[in-house]
Amino acid sequence: MKPRAIVLLSGGLDSATALAIAQHEGFEPYALSFRYGQRHSVELAAAHRVAAHRGVARHVVADIDLRVFGGSALTDDIPVPKDSTPEEIAAGIPVTYIPARNTVFLSFALAYAETAGAFDIFTGVNAVDYSGYPDCRPEYLEAFEAMANLATRAGVEGRRLRLRSPLVRLTKGEIIKRGLELGVDYSLTSSCYDPDPQGRACGRCDTCRLRLKGFAEAGVPDPIAYRSAV
Repeated sequence: MKPRAIVLLSGGLDSATALAIAQHEGFEPYALSFRYGQRHSVELAAAHRVAAHRGVARHVVADIDLRVFGGSALTDDIPVPKDSTPEEIAAGIPVTYIPARNTVFLSFALAYAETAGAFDIFTGVNAVDYSGYPDCRPEYLEAFEAMANLATRAGVEGRRLRLRSPLVRLTKGEIIKRGLELGVDYSLTSSCYDPDPQGRACGRCDTCRLRLKGFAEAGVPDPIAYRSAV
């Protein structure tokens, strides 16, 4: 019987790759996605597609509403930045940062892990090609794992919980190459912060630009639809 692992699955290319890595390492994945009031809700449809394609054992969508706090271009009436240069993307913390989002998500993953009998949690966070989010840094992930083993029954009873972040030190190009090796179908994913009603990516927001940069570095075309040629 395969050991179970919780995989945070947003529907983007990073989480889809993390899911494939968990499977490659011999885990039975239990996927966890969130309906949290995000303006780019097409990502949930992408998460369902990815989970179905990879044959996950169970896919849970948790409902929480981070719009009650706002404070982000993804949960509030704040314009999504467009056409940023690589230097601008790397400088500071952008308005697309959702306060404490990864901490909220990982806390839900801890609860899911304890009820599912899982001792590993996979997340696709990345600290190389990312938009400066403080909760994507290795030191944050290490601190959260330490907290998890203090705050859960499993940790107190000596069954150590591991927070697995296999992409944290990879570039987007390296992530895509690894995913292709593992059979990830990136046409099923969605990364855009501001897609149109048909789900087509804008090609101009920070995450689109990082995604396109990654596919260019990997030497393969991005298979998703964009509103216009990019």
